[in-house]
Amino acid sequence: MVIIPAKTFVASFDVHAQYTFTQMCKDELPVEGGTEIVDELNAQARLAKVRIGSKEAHNPKAIWIADEQHPQLSSIEGENVDVRWNAHAMPGTKGFQLIEGLPKVTDYDYFVWQGIELDMHPYGACYHDIAGKLSTGVIEFLKCKNIRTVLVGGLATDYCVKTTALQLLQAEFNVVVNLGACRGIHAKTIADAIDEMRALGAQFVNSASQLCLEAS
Repeated sequence: MVIIPAKTFVASFDVHAQYTFTQMCKDELPVEGGTEIVDELNAQARLAKVRIGSKEAHNPKAIWIADEQHPQLSSIEGENVDVRWNAHAMPGTKGFQLIEGLPKVTDYDYFVWQGIELDMHPYGACYHDIAGKLSTGVIEFLKCKNIRTVLVGGLATDYCVKTTALQLLQAEFNVVVNLGACRGIHAKTIADAIDEMRALGAQFVNSASQLCLEAS
Protein backbone atom coordinates (compact mmCIF):
# COMPACT_ATOMS: atom_id res chain seq x y z
CA MET A 1 0.00 0.00 0.00
CA VAL A 2 1.26 3.48 -0.91
CA ILE A 3 -0.19 6.49 0.88
CA ILE A 4 -0.73 9.52 -1.32
CA PRO A 5 -1.75 13.04 -0.23
CA ALA A 6 -5.24 14.46 -0.34
CA LYS A 7 -6.79 14.34 -3.82
CA THR A 8 -6.33 18.09 -4.32
CA PHE A 9 -2.54 17.55 -4.49
CA VAL A 10 -2.59 14.55 -6.87
CA ALA A 11 -2.41 14.29 -10.67
CA SER A 12 -2.84 11.25 -12.89
CA PHE A 13 -0.82 10.94 -16.09
CA ASP A 14 -1.78 8.76 -19.09
CA VAL A 15 1.48 8.53 -21.04
CA HIS A 16 1.12 7.73 -24.76
CA ALA A 17 -1.83 5.37 -24.24
CA GLN A 18 -2.37 5.01 -27.99
CA TYR A 19 -3.23 2.14 -30.29
CA THR A 20 0.18 2.48 -31.95
CA PHE A 21 1.66 0.69 -28.92
CA THR A 22 -0.85 -2.18 -28.97
CA GLN A 23 -1.47 -5.38 -30.92
CA MET A 24 -4.13 -3.46 -32.86
CA CYS A 25 -1.28 -1.92 -34.87
CA LYS A 26 1.03 -4.86 -35.52
CA ASP A 27 3.15 -3.02 -38.09
CA GLU A 28 3.91 -0.14 -35.73
CA LEU A 29 5.24 -0.71 -32.19
CA PRO A 30 2.91 -3.32 -30.65
CA VAL A 31 3.24 -3.99 -26.93
CA GLU A 32 1.69 -7.18 -25.59
CA GLY A 33 -1.33 -6.36 -23.44
CA GLY A 34 -1.28 -2.71 -24.43
CA THR A 35 -5.06 -2.41 -24.57
CA GLU A 36 -5.41 -3.85 -21.05
CA ILE A 37 -4.31 -0.70 -19.20
CA VAL A 38 -7.49 1.36 -19.57
CA ASP A 39 -9.31 0.26 -16.40
CA GLU A 40 -6.25 0.93 -14.25
CA LEU A 41 -5.64 4.33 -15.83
CA ASN A 42 -9.25 5.27 -15.15
CA ALA A 43 -9.06 3.93 -11.58
CA GLN A 44 -5.98 5.96 -10.69
CA ALA A 45 -7.51 9.06 -12.26
CA ARG A 46 -10.40 8.87 -9.81
CA LEU A 47 -7.88 9.53 -7.02
CA ALA A 48 -6.55 12.68 -8.67
CA LYS A 49 -7.53 16.32 -8.96
CA VAL A 50 -6.25 16.65 -12.53
CA ARG A 51 -5.76 14.19 -15.36
CA ILE A 52 -3.03 14.67 -17.94
CA GLY A 53 -2.57 12.84 -21.21
CA SER A 54 0.00 12.67 -23.98
CA LYS A 55 0.32 11.35 -27.50
CA GLU A 56 3.16 10.84 -29.88
CA ALA A 57 2.37 12.62 -33.16
CA HIS A 58 4.87 11.69 -35.85
CA ASN A 59 5.42 12.72 -39.46
CA PRO A 60 5.66 10.04 -42.18
CA LYS A 61 8.82 11.77 -43.45
CA ALA A 62 10.65 11.67 -40.10
CA ILE A 63 14.36 10.93 -40.47
CA TRP A 64 14.30 8.17 -37.84
CA ILE A 65 11.82 5.87 -39.61
CA ALA A 66 13.25 2.40 -40.19
CA ASP A 67 13.43 0.83 -43.65
CA GLU A 68 15.07 -2.17 -45.32
CA GLN A 69 18.49 -0.50 -45.36
CA HIS A 70 18.14 0.90 -41.84
CA PRO A 71 16.34 -1.60 -39.57
CA GLN A 72 14.55 -0.76 -36.35
CA LEU A 73 16.82 0.05 -33.40
CA SER A 74 19.79 0.81 -35.65
CA SER A 75 21.51 4.00 -34.56
CA ILE A 76 21.02 7.36 -36.22
CA GLU A 77 22.93 10.56 -35.62
CA GLY A 78 21.15 13.71 -34.57
CA GLU A 79 20.65 15.98 -31.61
CA ASN A 80 17.13 14.72 -30.86
CA VAL A 81 17.13 11.20 -32.26
CA ASP A 82 18.99 8.09 -31.16
CA VAL A 83 17.71 4.97 -32.95
CA ARG A 84 15.35 4.15 -35.77
CA TRP A 85 11.77 2.99 -35.19
CA ASN A 86 8.99 1.64 -37.35
CA ALA A 87 6.66 4.36 -38.56
CA HIS A 88 4.08 4.91 -35.84
CA ALA A 89 1.61 7.31 -34.19
CA MET A 90 0.84 9.34 -37.29
CA PRO A 91 -2.10 11.76 -37.06
CA GLY A 92 -5.10 10.47 -38.98
CA THR A 93 -4.27 6.79 -38.43
CA LYS A 94 -5.62 4.22 -35.99
CA GLY A 95 -2.30 4.21 -34.18
CA PHE A 96 -2.60 7.88 -33.31
CA GLN A 97 -5.89 7.35 -31.46
CA LEU A 98 -6.22 6.91 -27.71
CA ILE A 99 -7.24 3.43 -26.65
CA GLU A 100 -11.01 2.97 -26.38
CA GLY A 101 -12.33 3.60 -22.88
CA LEU A 102 -10.07 6.56 -22.16
CA PRO A 103 -11.50 10.09 -22.14
CA LYS A 104 -11.70 12.24 -25.22
CA VAL A 105 -8.66 14.47 -25.58
CA THR A 106 -10.80 17.50 -24.74
CA ASP A 107 -11.86 15.92 -21.44
CA TYR A 108 -8.31 15.90 -20.05
CA ASP A 109 -7.19 18.82 -17.92
CA TYR A 110 -3.95 19.09 -19.89
CA PHE A 111 -2.74 17.29 -22.99
CA VAL A 112 0.57 17.02 -24.83
CA TRP A 113 1.34 16.13 -28.45
CA GLN A 114 4.99 15.59 -29.28
CA GLY A 115 7.36 14.37 -31.96
CA ILE A 116 5.91 16.12 -35.01
CA GLU A 117 9.27 17.57 -36.06
CA LEU A 118 11.04 15.46 -38.68
CA ASP A 119 14.29 15.29 -36.73
CA MET A 120 12.96 14.83 -33.19
CA HIS A 121 11.89 11.65 -31.39
CA PRO A 122 11.62 12.37 -27.66
CA TYR A 123 10.48 9.76 -25.15
CA GLY A 124 9.42 11.61 -22.01
CA ALA A 125 6.23 13.64 -22.20
CA CYS A 126 7.56 16.60 -20.21
CA TYR A 127 9.95 17.85 -22.91
CA HIS A 128 9.88 18.11 -26.68
CA ASP A 129 13.61 17.43 -26.94
CA ILE A 130 15.85 14.67 -25.64
CA ALA A 131 18.08 17.08 -23.70
CA GLY A 132 15.16 18.41 -21.67
CA LYS A 133 15.41 22.07 -22.70
CA LEU A 134 12.07 22.64 -24.43
CA SER A 135 9.20 22.07 -22.00
CA THR A 136 5.83 20.73 -23.10
CA GLY A 137 4.33 22.73 -20.23
CA VAL A 138 3.39 19.71 -18.13
CA ILE A 139 5.70 20.52 -15.24
CA GLU A 140 4.65 24.16 -15.17
CA PHE A 141 0.97 23.19 -15.27
CA LEU A 142 1.36 20.77 -12.37
CA LYS A 143 3.19 23.33 -10.26
CA CYS A 144 0.53 25.95 -10.96
CA LYS A 145 -2.06 23.46 -9.71
CA ASN A 146 -0.03 22.81 -6.52
CA ILE A 147 0.36 19.14 -7.39
CA ARG A 148 2.74 17.16 -5.20
CA THR A 149 2.23 13.57 -6.35
CA VAL A 150 1.83 12.24 -9.88
CA LEU A 151 0.38 8.79 -10.59
CA VAL A 152 1.91 7.51 -13.82
CA GLY A 153 0.79 4.84 -16.26
CA GLY A 154 0.89 4.25 -20.00
CA LEU A 155 3.00 2.77 -22.76
CA ALA A 156 5.62 1.60 -22.74
CA THR A 157 7.06 0.98 -19.26
CA ASP A 158 10.65 0.74 -20.43
CA TYR A 159 10.67 3.80 -22.69
CA CYS A 160 8.16 6.66 -22.53
CA VAL A 161 6.75 5.84 -19.08
CA LYS A 162 10.24 5.52 -17.63
CA THR A 163 11.51 8.75 -19.15
CA THR A 164 8.41 10.71 -18.16
CA ALA A 165 8.67 9.44 -14.58
CA LEU A 166 12.35 10.40 -14.42
CA GLN A 167 11.56 13.88 -15.71
CA LEU A 168 8.87 14.34 -13.06
CA LEU A 169 11.22 13.12 -10.34
CA GLN A 170 13.86 15.58 -11.51
CA ALA A 171 11.22 18.29 -11.19
CA GLU A 172 10.79 17.22 -7.55
CA PHE A 173 7.35 15.63 -7.72
CA ASN A 174 6.54 12.48 -5.80
CA VAL A 175 6.00 9.83 -8.46
CA VAL A 176 4.02 6.62 -8.12
CA VAL A 177 4.12 4.27 -11.10
CA ASN A 178 1.08 2.03 -11.36
CA LEU A 179 2.42 -1.12 -13.02
CA GLY A 180 -1.13 -2.32 -13.60
CA ALA A 181 -1.62 0.72 -15.83
CA CYS A 182 1.57 0.01 -17.83
CA ARG A 183 2.86 -2.56 -20.25
CA GLY A 184 6.42 -2.87 -21.50
CA ILE A 185 8.41 -4.31 -24.36
CA HIS A 186 11.03 -6.66 -22.89
CA ALA A 187 11.28 -8.21 -19.43
CA LYS A 188 14.93 -7.18 -19.06
CA THR A 189 14.43 -3.55 -20.08
CA ILE A 190 11.28 -3.35 -17.93
CA ALA A 191 13.23 -4.57 -14.89
CA ASP A 192 16.07 -2.16 -15.63
CA ALA A 193 13.59 0.72 -16.02
CA ILE A 194 11.95 -0.08 -12.68
CA ASP A 195 15.35 -0.20 -10.99
CA GLU A 196 16.31 3.16 -12.51
CA MET A 197 13.06 4.83 -11.48
CA ARG A 198 13.20 3.36 -7.98
CA ALA A 199 16.80 4.50 -7.51
CA LEU A 200 15.69 8.10 -8.09
CA GLY A 201 12.76 7.85 -5.69
CA ALA A 202 9.77 6.50 -7.60
CA GLN A 203 7.30 4.28 -5.75
CA PHE A 204 5.40 1.42 -7.33
CA VAL A 205 2.03 -0.28 -7.00
CA ASN A 206 0.56 -3.16 -8.98
CA SER A 207 -2.89 -1.61 -9.13
CA ALA A 208 -4.77 1.53 -8.10
CA SER A 209 -6.32 -0.48 -5.27
CA GLN A 210 -2.95 -0.27 -3.53
CA LEU A 211 -3.15 3.52 -3.40
CA CYS A 212 -4.54 5.03 -0.22
CA LEU A 213 -5.41 8.70 0.23
CA GLU A 214 -3.82 10.29 3.27
CA ALA A 215 -6.25 10.83 6.15
CA SER A 216 -7.20 14.50 6.58
